[in-house]
Amino acid sequence: MNKRLDISHGSKTYVRKPMEHNLRADVLQRLESDYGLQHMVGTNYMRKGTCPQCNQKRLFSRHDEPWFIRCGREDKCRYQAPVKELYPDLFDDWSKRAPATNDEPTATAKAYLTFARGFRLELIEGWYTQESYFDRDLNIGSATVRFPLEHGGYWERLIDQPSRFGKKKARFQPKQSYKGYWWCPPCIDVLQVDELWIVEGIFDAIALIHNGISAVAALSSNAFPEESLKALIADCEGKPPKLVWALDNEPGAQKYTKSWVRQARELGFVCEAAQIPQPDARKVDWNDLHQRWAFLDGDEARAQRIDKDLKEAKHQGALLIAESATDKALLMYQWREREEFHFCFDSRLYWWKLDISKFNSAKQALDDSDKKEDQLLNEKAIREKALRMSGCVVEIANCYPKALYFQRNEITDESWYFFRVDFPHDGGSVKNTFTGGQVAAASEFKKRLLGMGAGAVFTGSGQQLDKIMKDQLFGIKTVQTIDYVGYSREYGCYVFNDVAVREGQLITINEEEFFEMGKLKLKSLQKGVKIQLTKDAKNYDPRWLDLLWQCFGTQGIVALTFWFGSLFAEQIRHRYQSFPFLEATGEAGAGKTTLLTLLWKLLGRDGYEGFDPSKSTKAGRSRLMGQVSGMPIVLLESDRSGEDKAHTKTFEWDELKDYYGGGTLATKGVKTAGNETYEPPFRGTIAISQNAPVVASEAIMTRIVKLHFVRPNVTPESRAAADLLNALEGATLSNFVLQAVRKEADVMDLFAQRLPGYEAKLRCLHSHCFACDTPFKDEQSDCVHCGNKLRGYIRVERINKNHAQLLALLDCLRMVVSLTDAQISNTRTQIIRMAIERQASISSDHPVVAEFWEVYEYLEGLDADGPVVNHSKKDNIIAINLNDFVKCAAEHRQKIADVSELRERLKDSRSRKLIDINKATDSAVRAHQAKHSNAVITKQPIVKCWHFQA
Repeated sequence: MNKRLDISHGSKTYVRKPMEHNLRADVLQRLESDYGLQHMVGTNYMRKGTCPQCNQKRLFSRHDEPWFIRCGREDKCRYQAPVKELYPDLFDDWSKRAPATNDEPTATAKAYLTFARGFRLELIEGWYTQESYFDRDLNIGSATVRFPLEHGGYWERLIDQPSRFGKKKARFQPKQSYKGYWWCPPCIDVLQVDELWIVEGIFDAIALIHNGISAVAALSSNAFPEESLKALIADCEGKPPKLVWALDNEPGAQKYTKSWVRQARELGFVCEAAQIPQPDARKVDWNDLHQRWAFLDGDEARAQRIDKDLKEAKHQGALLIAESATDKALLMYQWREREEFHFCFDSRLYWWKLDISKFNSAKQALDDSDKKEDQLLNEKAIREKALRMSGCVVEIANCYPKALYFQRNEITDESWYFFRVDFPHDGGSVKNTFTGGQVAAASEFKKRLLGMGAGAVFTGSGQQLDKIMKDQLFGIKTVQTIDYVGYSREYGCYVFNDVAVREGQLITINEEEFFEMGKLKLKSLQKGVKIQLTKDAKNYDPRWLDLLWQCFGTQGIVALTFWFGSLFAEQIRHRYQSFPFLEATGEAGAGKTTLLTLLWKLLGRDGYEGFDPSKSTKAGRSRLMGQVSGMPIVLLESDRSGEDKAHTKTFEWDELKDYYGGGTLATKGVKTAGNETYEPPFRGTIAISQNAPVVASEAIMTRIVKLHFVRPNVTPESRAAADLLNALEGATLSNFVLQAVRKEADVMDLFAQRLPGYEAKLRCLHSHCFACDTPFKDEQSDCVHCGNKLRGYIRVERINKNHAQLLALLDCLRMVVSLTDAQISNTRTQIIRMAIERQASISSDHPVVAEFWEVYEYLEGLDADGPVVNHSKKDNIIAINLNDFVKCAAEHRQKIADVSELRERLKDSRSRKLIDINKATDSAVRAHQAKHSNAVITKQPIVKCWHFQA
């Protein structure tokens, strides 16, 4: 081991600095409540916590310095996590936790370096300053920790909620180049060290210095410190230190490590490499390792662990820069002696198998060799050369398949292994799933690999595959799955294609294509729905709201409110048991498509409008409606009265009835030996867009809130606004959905506050003014207080609830978009008018039915003495034979719909309720005709009629 840097400052005892009292208290409280950790009296430890990975009560942490939590099952579980990643909110806003003062101007920077980074301030005193940075584009600022660079400029780290700045968590001084030179800590004399570590970041270098390792920072993985290296080798007079390239363990940095090692060797340096193993998706750097080492109790235990970790890091670095597959195989064998194993080199899969007889023969030949160079070899060198001569390295795949994790659908009991396959020819990779059967048999594995990547060929045996899978699948992590995009009530988060939101926090999908949210690992299996969201709020264009108001007025805001509310439909249904349907009807050219397109852009589905349920099967509709959660399902042109009924009869409005409360989409059998079924619930919302109004049963009609659009009078101004609205790109609008769902908790709290009040007001709409709650004087007068003319009697509770929910969501919408008081007031009036009209509509007939009854009244009035088309002899029953009715109407030149449409529409007659269809009736019409005719009536007196209540 290289001679360590002396950082004792006169004392070899490392005295821990106590964690800030308030921060420590907050951390301890959360560890106790979240993991059940208990302070063991008389010790500095907390124990008996439940490990989130193995669920055993072996989790522990330090009580005096709770930097880390770790599972005590080190051989079987190995779970460990830094507290600052578990509770980032506690370690995120340092100006708030430790504000700078006149007496202590660097208090914020000191708190950050001490508690977020675990550094000893006495070691780095004078290396840094506390500064500030303000982003004019985002209009936000942060305190920074700044380090000056030797050749001009500076590097600084933002320390107050850096996630607000996107990827800009650190920055260099503008217009100053750092490339070509490293940052060297003031305590390091590079001419006096035997081994110099080159890391990426300043904090990585400081972390290694804390542990006696001489290190400098290249400042970026893609920056080769050429000028500093040239100066070093010139000053060292032929005795330069060994370089250890210890960049981050990620694909980009690995590529640069190989390149920098080659270039440094050309300059005359002896080079090694070091790579920190990355056991899971969480990145571990040298600063993380420093804090893990500090977690250990006792100098001897800490020194042993540091030596072990550094030795493993150097081994991983040696594997990275190995020049051939044989060199790498030999390194792996020497590290852990196994007779056969698989490994990756240059993105190809190789197999090593040691032939003992060949090895013994090679070793004996070297022992008996007459060559001078062989006789100079010691026992270790002879063994290494014999291994090289006898080791059998065979390529068994022209690519490298790597199992990343196991994913399971708990509901359907389906499971897969998710693989990444790397290719050597272009440095690319593909990712996809393998079933259990495909990883269990070499022939199936070979076929799946060929289907997954072009030209990917596996030539290994079944025995080799078994051993590969045994190594790769042991202890593999498990990822939970959902089969839709949008809100997951089970996991309490929103999952989109490449971004998720949980408890207001934005989580980006990782390289392994799942979301890591604390203990939860989650991904969506749904690939058919593309939700393209712009995460950067800087590109958000708020002009759309004014254009929406200009083009569609209050109706546009009502539609926006429904779209906004759909994002929270699952939560609303869970608490209030229902969420309304939206109907948007109107003339062709009224702008419905323009409105729908805009609303979909706000939700990240650019270029999408909806689907026609009449052109799909019931099974297809149920699958399509199960693809999203917390988003609208738009049904286009669902009512085709004039088309062939055989074509449209596959869809009935009553299918939607259960969706109002989030009912079952369909019952599907599960492929098991038992009688298990899968009944996915409806998680979205229903929006209907068509020219004709919806005519359905009262159960459906009362579930709908309705908008009706008319063709506008086009002016140059309105045409320009519509053109501009259509020209807006989804990339400038889709940040709306992230702004909305990040306020989930606030929206649901406000919704719960406002809903009961609006329900009460709508119930009293006939007696009290909605605007000011003043009682009306009588049934005709307007409000004496504010002059409000809007009043009505809403008798159906479901209509009341639907429109009250819209009113509450309108108030919540103001948390995301800037609506004026006048816009809110006018939109409320629009929603109340919709409620009154919906109440009236359930008592009125479809125009075809209303026309039918008008003709009925006319025909019945033609003969004052007896019936003309009503065959019933009872006063409370109307009996009509539809064929006779149509014939009679034609004879008297009355225009009505054809018989086929009448048969459909009359089922929903409201003014005269349908009682029975095609019931044999003793005809009063035939009897009247026989009585008043001299001719003999040959028609039968029994007629099949539709019976209605009179």
